[in-house]
Amino acid sequence: MTINLFDDGAWFSLRPLTFTRPNADLRIGILTIAEKWSKHLNAEAGFLTQPYLSAKYAARPGATLNINGSICPDARLIDAINKLKEGQSLRKQDTVIAYQQESEVRSQVPSELENIEYEGDFIKITYPEDIFKYNDVELKRDFQLLTSGRNSAQLSSTNTLIGDEIFVEQGAEAECSTFNSKLGPIYLGKNSQVWEGSNVRGSFALGENSQLKMGSKIYGKTTIGPFCRVGGEINNAVLWGYSSKGHEGYLGNSVLGQWCNIGADSNNSNLKNNYAEVKLWDYETERFRKTGLQFCGLIMADHAKCAINTMFNTGTVAGVSANIFGAGFPRNFIADFSWGGSHGYEVYTLNKMFQTAERVFERRNIPFDQMEKDILTEVFNVTSKHRK
Repeated sequence: MTINLFDDGAWFSLRPLTFTRPNADLRIGILTIAEKWSKHLNAEAGFLTQPYLSAKYAARPGATLNINGSICPDARLIDAINKLKEGQSLRKQDTVIAYQQESEVRSQVPSELENIEYEGDFIKITYPEDIFKYNDVELKRDFQLLTSGRNSAQLSSTNTLIGDEIFVEQGAEAECSTFNSKLGPIYLGKNSQVWEGSNVRGSFALGENSQLKMGSKIYGKTTIGPFCRVGGEINNAVLWGYSSKGHEGYLGNSVLGQWCNIGADSNNSNLKNNYAEVKLWDYETERFRKTGLQFCGLIMADHAKCAINTMFNTGTVAGVSANIFGAGFPRNFIADFSWGGSHGYEVYTLNKMFQTAERVFERRNIPFDQMEKDILTEVFNVTSKHRK
């Protein structure tokens, strides 16, 4: 079985995280949204996304089942989707959930479909903050999906285990650390490592080949994706993968994309001094948008980095390839391909950015190829107005 996951209008409101990927390639819980649908439906997934992303995220030719890539699956929703017939779409008011019809039209749902109204609720990721907001729910669902009917590997007896919702994949290692799953499950991915003296409270997921450094303090509702190295204090945050926060400092109520790096002793605020509602920069309206949240920290897009001792204000958005350094608080919106800090910004040129990215990819034995360069070039061009 093959399926295609299509972008809807949420792709625009999820920027800057979606500048470099379709909606369905976002991670929430343990898995990406595409991985969730593939596992639930035992299907190979393609993407109906923006033209400049389609070379990397291709559609599956001949697929007739098309699913909204910003929606997370659940049992009731899957049952309703499986009942769809050719030429029918499943909707919830103005939101198209899925439709049955072969289509190569990028991000456009055919207009001639018969509409079936869905009566249930579901989790839809519309804004960047929705990722950490719903991460606890999705982490618990993914934990059941990945571990049901399976036996966990064993951890060393040097660890303290509290609760019985701890699952360890083969090759995962931990020593002299504490794991408390009474408030949520803990999942340690294949070949992951938890170094001595770490304290972990669920719900929590550590991705394949990722590492918690010595003395890490991890609070619940947190996901560390694959090939990450993290340390310090982290609370209700999601790191997509291939990103590092390897030193002391606080990260809370935040989302980091791929290839990000947080310098030593950097911190983000997640609560305003006056306890007021937090606003975030919105690329669609080009103004700050109310989130309805009292706790909201840092949204950092792919390839963004900050130097040591960086201080992020509550509700900061750092765009793709933003490079942040210097004393004081940088502004709450740091434009894509910006180089600087509170003292001012210059343009982080493509040539310089490519040189850095090549070195970063090389450390992971991954080629920084023309496909990656083309995507980043497109993002650089479309975001130029924000760097003026």
